[in-house]
Amino acid sequence: MEELYIYLIKSSGLIALFYVAYYFMLRKETFFTSNRWFLLLGLFTSVVLPLLVYTKRIIVESSSKNIDWSKFPVTTSVENEAFEINWYLISGIVYTIGIVLFLVKFAFDFYSLNTVLKGKSIQQQADFKFIDTTENVAPFSFFNTIVYNSSLYSSSELQNILEHEKVHSEQNHTIDVLISRLFCILFWFNPFIWWYKKAILQNLEFIADNEATKKIFDKKAYQITLLKITTHENCVAITNHFYQSLIKKRIVMLNKNQSKKSNSWKYALVLPLLVVFVFLFQIKTIAQEKTNPNVSKSVLDVVTTINKNFSDEELKKKAEFFKKEFNCDLVFSEIERNSSNEITGIAVNYNGNLYGNGTYKQHSSNAIKDIYIKHEGGKINITDAEIDAKIKNNKITVSSDKTLSIDKEIFINGEKVSQNDMDKLDPNEIERMDVNKKNNQQEIRIVTKKFHKTITENDIYINGEKADKNELLQLDQNTIDKMDVNKKEKIIHIITKNRTYIQDKNMPLPPVPPTPPVMKFKAPVAPAFPKAPKVPKGDPVNGDKKAWKEFEKKMEDYDAKMKKLEPQMEAFDKQMAEFDKQMEPFNKEMEAFDEKMKIFDKQMEEYQSNLDKENK
Repeated sequence: MEELYIYLIKSSGLIALFYVAYYFMLRKETFFTSNRWFLLLGLFTSVVLPLLVYTKRIIVESSSKNIDWSKFPVTTSVENEAFEINWYLISGIVYTIGIVLFLVKFAFDFYSLNTVLKGKSIQQQADFKFIDTTENVAPFSFFNTIVYNSSLYSSSELQNILEHEKVHSEQNHTIDVLISRLFCILFWFNPFIWWYKKAILQNLEFIADNEATKKIFDKKAYQITLLKITTHENCVAITNHFYQSLIKKRIVMLNKNQSKKSNSWKYALVLPLLVVFVFLFQIKTIAQEKTNPNVSKSVLDVVTTINKNFSDEELKKKAEFFKKEFNCDLVFSEIERNSSNEITGIAVNYNGNLYGNGTYKQHSSNAIKDIYIKHEGGKINITDAEIDAKIKNNKITVSSDKTLSIDKEIFINGEKVSQNDMDKLDPNEIERMDVNKKNNQQEIRIVTKKFHKTITENDIYINGEKADKNELLQLDQNTIDKMDVNKKEKIIHIITKNRTYIQDKNMPLPPVPPTPPVMKFKAPVAPAFPKAPKVPKGDPVNGDKKAWKEFEKKMEDYDAKMKKLEPQMEAFDKQMAEFDKQMEPFNKEMEAFDEKMKIFDKQMEEYQSNLDKENK
């Protein structure tokens, strides 16, 4: 969300920059067509340039620390934190409401236009569609459709009007109008975009006036027509109106001498301002610790940060960096994001010959805290901002025997234990350690490698619903009422004392679906067929003989290409046969599973029927 706001602010600033440049340097010049492209380019530059970021690295002095945190992959989750106003959320809601309201207004304008055009008689002339309406509306054009009321003007006045609107249509000015409206919807909060839109529309009128007067003999009569049109101000909002900007400005521009070509240098003045913008806002500086040439890469100290706004591509680059620099595999998984595309959950697995392996996790209803991945003294340490601060303040210490000294509730494999039990545990047997904060109470949950292997190899059902290993690890063993382990089918069924999904022990358990087979090869892909030639109109005898002759040649080429594909099609058919063969056992298991499901459905009907009888 924060990244979106920064982007909108940067884009709004660039829109203001281009408008100010146009207003003070180009507004009074007669380079109308050049001004049109300058204004459009300004809009697109405003939305694209903030997305381009240059990364600059600076070398700083190394400051290594000797805290060994690598043996304990830590998960930090925070729940029920103190309430505070989320201004980002409130701003996002206001911004979204504004967009919705302006979109509704935009849709209403289209509806108004459709009301004017619907059911009218259209006269086609060359590339233009003319509609002579009886309604009291100012003349306008929408793409190649020109609407006017001929009864309100003389023949010479009407000719002036149509020449003007033809310019709008020929040069596709409607596209400029729609683009300016779209930017007004996206940046409705920025006052400069509304002035920008007005500048675009006025410049389009200058272009149409300038081009129309080149085809009209009496320039003075054209100006009188402009004045007469001011009495008809009933305009359709999303069209090019004959009367749209101040008539005085248009008449001034019509009589103004052409600007000198040497004044074109003014367009280049915006470039230095854009360069300044890039240097100030689009260069991201990253501090990199100074390397010691006498120390190998395996022991260099490097700290990198993962924050809530990281994209999947940025995470991938971090993993590639650690692989390249330290030959350490970083794998980011279990990534969860909120509606603002902020990361709310993530798991970081690391593995390397020199570093051992481990897992760090952070999950919360809010965005994650900054994660520090540190390569310190030849070891990988991963912490979040909160735990890192506690380490620095000596609130959490790691002793030489690698035990964690902190006053918390401790669980090993889901069972609550004492500090002494934790101290007796061999650190090499630890698969994962989670540090959780819940309702101002903190707890440590440790999973041993042996227990982790057991839960990984089995399917887990808690109160009749399939659960993942994380749900099992978070389950307090003191709440377990019954546990059944089916070693043959590798299934663990757990029923808790406060079960909510299973009301009694008579409720039938659903069958477990079969596991799809692991294919030895990828699913076959059919070869790409050539495109068949299009059949000409008519028939070969009475139709276009030349076209039919070309069609016959194309068909010969098509048949030749299809013949070349026959070996590929035979290979594809063999692959499909092999694929079907490998799928046969699974299909049979699915048939057996369907039969078990039918039995389960009957058992559930009987179970529900018995419950209904008991309730009566």
